[in-house]
Amino acid sequence: MGATKTEFFTNKQNEIALLAKAIGHPARVAIIDYLLKTENCICGDIVNEISLAQPTVSQHLKELKNVGLIKGSIEGNAICYCIDEKVLEKLQNYFLSISKKLLKKKENCC
Repeated sequence: MGATKTEFFTNKQNEIALLAKAIGHPARVAIIDYLLKTENCICGDIVNEISLAQPTVSQHLKELKNVGLIKGSIEGNAICYCIDEKVLEKLQNYFLSISKKLLKKKENCC
């Protein structure tokens, strides 16, 4: 399998692709869902919520954090995570633009 040629695409296309890849696993979607319904959370809370091993949850959190979808702060010997709303807005805006284009296209389509 060949290497991806990210230089052929715009920065925005590459950024959206990285964000989409990060949420392309159901465990990560579950983590985001959980973070959206809580004020803040500690890794152990997430483990209890989605019933995966702590090292597995930590790996998924790392992937989400690497692309900026979540951020974490250290409180004592625990890490509290939350959604980075600015980064999530990028995905939201992308999907809104797709929806608008589809509606417009539907008007002009057979």
